[in-house]
Amino acid sequence: MNEHTAHQKIALVTGANKGIGRATAEQLAELGMTVLIAARNPRLGEEAAAALRAAGRDAHAVTLDVTDPATIRAAADRVEERYDHLDVLVNNAGISGSGQVSPEKAYDQLPSSVDLDMVRAVFEANVFGVIAVTNAMLPLLRRSPAPRIVNVGSHAGSLAITSSPDARFSTLPQSAAYAPSKSALNALTVQYANELSKDGFLVNAAAPGFCATDINDHSGDRTAAQGATVVVRLATLGADGPTAGFFSEDGPMPW
Repeated sequence: MNEHTAHQKIALVTGANKGIGRATAEQLAELGMTVLIAARNPRLGEEAAAALRAAGRDAHAVTLDVTDPATIRAAADRVEERYDHLDVLVNNAGISGSGQVSPEKAYDQLPSSVDLDMVRAVFEANVFGVIAVTNAMLPLLRRSPAPRIVNVGSHAGSLAITSSPDARFSTLPQSAAYAPSKSALNALTVQYANELSKDGFLVNAAAPGFCATDINDHSGDRTAAQGATVVVRLATLGADGPTAGFFSEDGPMPW
């Protein structure tokens, strides 16, 4: 293990070429971490990494599609060969499902009429992809003195919020794909946190808020940088920090 590997914190962020993932990568890099920009598209990943390097940060692109086991394995192998360990994993990559249906039904995820293939695609990316990436990176995270995993969730994944008639999110179109996938991600976060707590892991879910990103045609009222704040905080928790939690920038979120 060389000196760089021994002392440098390494963070991998999935879906980091744009939006909240990119903002998270930028903020972690500003804190001095080596950031691995994981993206499906190699060109877009390299462009994002190059922009960070131009700003004086240590960033490198890694090709990784959370629905493609071969790219996940290759990414894990690359991290092991180059760095020998991983300190932070941010599972940010995800899809809304709106792109899986015709434009006139772009937001039709009504349970009574939803396209099951679209639901499967959303869960494949937002839930099964998180399991696949996390499990591939666990051996590397176990070599960190303070491993942190952050799963990027959503207010829409809160059953308490979405079932409240007074909640802002209850006015959004009903969703049989995206919202349930984020609820499942919350449950998954707790299960990983419980299993890994004895090994010093802190595993939490973050709710960035309604940020202006491609996933909502940039209609959000928060910037990606604002949304990344809570993700970065959870990625850099001290040893006495929480685990098995769900947090927004304002604090704990209801399940």
